[in-house]
Amino acid sequence: MIAEEIHKITSQLPKGVRLVAVSKYHPTEAIREAFNASQRLFGESHAQELQRKHAELADLEAEGLEWHFIGHLQTNKVKYIAPYVSLIHSADSLHLLEEINRQALKAGRIIRCLMQLHVAAEETKFGFTPDEGLTFLEGGAWQQLNGIEFAGVMAMATNTDDLAHRQADFHRARLFFEQAQRDYFPQSFKELSMGMTDDWHLAVDEGATIIRIGTQIFGERIYT
Repeated sequence: MIAEEIHKITSQLPKGVRLVAVSKYHPTEAIREAFNASQRLFGESHAQELQRKHAELADLEAEGLEWHFIGHLQTNKVKYIAPYVSLIHSADSLHLLEEINRQALKAGRIIRCLMQLHVAAEETKFGFTPDEGLTFLEGGAWQQLNGIEFAGVMAMATNTDDLAHRQADFHRARLFFEQAQRDYFPQSFKELSMGMTDDWHLAVDEGATIIRIGTQIFGERIYT
């Protein structure tokens, strides 16, 4: 089942678009099954759950498994994932970025991060609005964060059945991504992470390079 769903998704992806299998709340056995189906990128949203899975799946990490942190990250939890996380999708404030930078330098690493962009019409979403993101970049404080590589943008569309609205959200994220890439990060800004189980086709149409899918692959989440 898991292998079939992974193949179904990846066979439809254009060249250069990668799949992050959202494995939060799912057991390590399911991750192993997905890994055996050639899936390598896995997304988690809770630092302590990721810490446990990191310990249990060290053998797969040695063979190429990469952990992506995709949920809201509290500053006091950064230390748990800094030594090994491959990409943080949810860098949503200067305060958080400063802590990621501190923990990255402590771990002797440079951590790749995506700026989380708030384009959805929902107050519960985290991240920079496009205007706030540009103000942040113009301010230049990020230039002192030597333990971080700014690798792109992550965004979520509004939770609505209006697909045109969702596509418009993705389009706004793409415009910000292209401007930031052109004006600030011509070399490192390569990733546009957006699109989930029910809207990833729209995200790919708007230039997504990473899609994040959980339910379609693993089924409904198991809350523990």
